[in-house]
Amino acid sequence: MSLKAMSDAQDSMVQEYGSHEPTVHRLHRAPGVRGILFLLCVVWWGMAWSGGTAAAKAEEPLSQLQRAKIFLQAADYRRAIDACQEEIRIRPSAAAYVYLTYVYLALDQYLNHLAQSDQWVTVELVYLNLASGRVEDLTDPPDVLARVAKEVIQQALQRQADVTAAMAKRLDGSLVLELWKQQAAWREARPIDWWFGVPPEWRW
Repeated sequence: MSLKAMSDAQDSMVQEYGSHEPTVHRLHRAPGVRGILFLLCVVWWGMAWSGGTAAAKAEEPLSQLQRAKIFLQAADYRRAIDACQEEIRIRPSAAAYVYLTYVYLALDQYLNHLAQSDQWVTVELVYLNLASGRVEDLTDPPDVLARVAKEVIQQALQRQADVTAAMAKRLDGSLVLELWKQQAAWREARPIDWWFGVPPEWRW
């Protein structure tokens, strides 16, 4: 075969197989397709990031005041007091002292409500909630008459409320006045169960 014939055959093979170039190679050379692929990658990354952010927010722990609000709804006053005391320790402020004072007064009024409606068994449960909390209390619970327990608890509540209210006033008297106006309106709006919640303006 002559050199010319060999050259002609090679050119023929190139022409024949050139049109069957792999699809991936052609896609990479197409600017429009590359742009679409890039946009798809950006959209996918954005969706993955937003989903991860939403999951992280869902797992954020409750604040002390959010926990206290839940405890009030459950009538778990021991933990509500603990949460408010922890709020004072972490973020001391006049408002924080007012919130603790409010929980003391809420429990005091709840006890009055139970006594007036002759719910002395529930008074005993409140006393147990405040007095217990250790594993050994399950086998050796504190024993006290309901009426005596009510008086003991309320005396302690009134003393503690006086202390924390005075501390709040020293920090910011005008703020304390505003917060007490809000709780007074709340108590008037919910006369039979205000002690299970807080004024909406407080945003716990």
